[in-house]
Amino acid sequence: LCQENLLSAWAQAFRVELKVVRLQNVYGIGQSLINPYTGIVSLFVRLAREGQSIPLYEDGQIIRDFVYIDDVARAILLALDNERAGGQTLDIGTGKATTIGQIAKVIAEHYGAPEPSVCGLYRNGDVRHSTCCPQQARDVIGFLAYVPVEEGLHGLCDWIDRQLG
Repeated sequence: LCQENLLSAWAQAFRVELKVVRLQNVYGIGQSLINPYTGIVSLFVRLAREGQSIPLYEDGQIIRDFVYIDDVARAILLALDNERAGGQTLDIGTGKATTIGQIAKVIAEHYGAPEPSVCGLYRNGDVRHSTCCPQQARDVIGFLAYVPVEEGLHGLCDWIDRQLG
């Protein structure tokens, strides 16, 4: 929000049109496999590929809105191409709450890894639940996320397997 406010002030000062797309948890083909800031999906894949049980923080019921990179790229292009997006802040996500446990289970099953296990650890400052309402993005730019989480995860797993051999 702070970054959005800074950009808004800059855009007003220089009379530049600002279009803000607020991305949810983006995952998919091409994401870094070693950068810890790219999210938990690639970490979960790495653990499952090694035959390890994926550790779930808290109770495994942490909620996020996971949105596939192809949907995000399309949303950005739609926003750039649409004058109605000017001055708007558009939430780009699926609008669906998915638990970390659900993500881990799909990935573990993909690799035949052991069931994910709740480890009970907590990360200070972590948000318990985070989703979005993409209705405004649908109304303003016609955006709707198409890639279901399971399909996107399987595609990511296959891509990672090709990258790592």
